[in-house]
Amino acid sequence: MSSPHGLLFPDSLQREIKSRFHFVDHDHHGRERLFFENAGGSLRLRSVIERVATVDAMPDCPERIHEVALELKDIQACGTDDVRLVLNARGGAVYASLTASGGMFAAVRAIAENVPGKNMVTTVLEHPSSFDAMAQYAERSARELRVAPSNPATGGIDVAEVVRLIDADTCVLSVICASNISGAKIDIAAIVEQARAVKPDLYIVVDAVQHAPHGLIDLQKTPVDAINFAPYKFFGSRGSGFTWLSDRAARLPHDKLSGKPENFWDLGSAAPWQFAAVSEIVDYVCWLGRRDTASADRRTQFVHGMQAIELHERALLARLLEGSDRAPGLRHIDGVQVFLDHPDLTRRDLILAISIDGLEHAQTVREYEKRGVIVYERVASSIYSKRMLESFGLQGAVRVSPLHCHGPDDIDRFLEITQRLAAGAA
Repeated sequence: MSSPHGLLFPDSLQREIKSRFHFVDHDHHGRERLFFENAGGSLRLRSVIERVATVDAMPDCPERIHEVALELKDIQACGTDDVRLVLNARGGAVYASLTASGGMFAAVRAIAENVPGKNMVTTVLEHPSSFDAMAQYAERSARELRVAPSNPATGGIDVAEVVRLIDADTCVLSVICASNISGAKIDIAAIVEQARAVKPDLYIVVDAVQHAPHGLIDLQKTPVDAINFAPYKFFGSRGSGFTWLSDRAARLPHDKLSGKPENFWDLGSAAPWQFAAVSEIVDYVCWLGRRDTASADRRTQFVHGMQAIELHERALLARLLEGSDRAPGLRHIDGVQVFLDHPDLTRRDLILAISIDGLEHAQTVREYEKRGVIVYERVASSIYSKRMLESFGLQGAVRVSPLHCHGPDDIDRFLEITQRLAAGAA
């Protein structure tokens, strides 16, 4: 992980990885395209879609005692174990919900309604699901909401800006793992350590939805009380979110059936396909990891797989910025601005915010689409962008977010299209 510019997958492995995903080079109509909008969703593993279809087609209820019901119960148990494996979590509760946003609201509500304190702390870069949960429950509980500012020079949040807002009266801290506009990673480990030095029993909630597909999460190094991720941004399928809660957070009063255990969070019948999807995602990452380790331990394989993904994506990011013999990088194309750029790529996930001179952001997105590229405009008129963009002094940007299943040829093609767009707009 020490390589500052990353390490590309070998060509043969890159081809194998691509073959495991749906619609990497073409859309479902067979039209050639680059899907560089993975921060808004994710290219899907074929194995996940197939497994979800198989498991969801089973009419059986996992709460019964017959053979297929017990099989479904095993699928759910394995998936629960794999949620903990992804996070390197021990104990606690795994909460499966329709969306990761729903899990975030539920976790923040349980803490805000049951933990004493006069203020709640968050950051300006949070996704609305966490920021709005904090804001709404701060208002309902008559607490002060303290918001750490962003750093336009880094595109992230300074640790000191978060920690200075915490005191003995802080009820809960909510912080995101990485910005979904700049790609800047937030130093969660330092925030947890320094925040708990101020208040040792502080409850901490983390949004890992954006970061989980790009880098490792290790709750043994960053012990928090709630953290969520979404399979649909993690090579999986929509309609599912997972939240892990610490033992003490899981036992806080929350909505549940009265006959269920104190730390049980799921409401209604389980959907075993949700858990099957997580296991297929973990299986895939472990397959990648087995190239670099002989260990039979599943978490070890997962760690190596995610490290390989991170290194490959860092190499793609370096190529996007600096280019190759085939095409200049975004930093070197006249008429292209790279917002929130940072020289240390180890502090970045594979997300870029750019603009092209002479083109309004939504127009830029449409021009890219005409040329077979899907990107996304982040503009201040959107509830999903306004607060973050304004904190950076921006009114908008075009977000570019490839995935590790893309290769250097895909990046070069994008750069060639961008160069032509910029030249045409000049």
